[in-house]
Amino acid sequence: MIEAIGITKSFGDFQVLKGIDLKIEKGEIISIVGASGAGKTTLLQILGTLSKPDSGKVIMNNTEISKLNERQLAKFRNQNIGFVFQFHHLLPEFTALENICIPGFIAHKPRHEVEHRAHEILGFLNLNDRSHHKPKELSGGENQRVAIARALVNNPGVVLADEPTGNLDTANTQEFFSLLLSLRERFNQTFVIVTHNTELANVSDRIFVMRDGQIIDEVTSIHSTLHL
Repeated sequence: MIEAIGITKSFGDFQVLKGIDLKIEKGEIISIVGASGAGKTTLLQILGTLSKPDSGKVIMNNTEISKLNERQLAKFRNQNIGFVFQFHHLLPEFTALENICIPGFIAHKPRHEVEHRAHEILGFLNLNDRSHHKPKELSGGENQRVAIARALVNNPGVVLADEPTGNLDTANTQEFFSLLLSLRERFNQTFVIVTHNTELANVSDRIFVMRDGQIIDEVTSIHSTLHL
């Protein structure tokens, strides 16, 4: 579903990524781990079309992303990729339901279709009774679930998550683990997650370990113990 080939990226004289190759299949939960500065977030941004590599290419759903112009790229991103961040980036003046619907409205989908999909996901995430609450009226875990629902509303091929448990307490972190597995089972959803959380990484199907801009190891055992 996603293939990165020979990805390099530099900022000034500092080379952040030094030839990254990876393949991700549909329905996989993938974690990218490593020390700070290893290049994890930069790689995630390139996979998510938010940044362009200096060389190499990314192919997603048989589309070579580098061949798209800016308008095509924005449309492709909206329709194929969902994003979940450590800081949820919910709009404070909008309710949970309205925040979730935004990507669907950007895609010019009919309001009734977008709201129906949003309610479907809210129900799955046990948030129907919180749909008309604004972010400040929700707990950290509830805001995270709203952010996940927003990422899913357009039925994206992949959800990219950058430190999604970084601001969650232990109970909400465990809930997030369960939620990932449930979403994969229910929607065959693909996740690519950058994380420092070893427990979260061990929920994944495969773990890519990065160091100094390169993938130095790939762990396929779900219950592997990492020493980072």
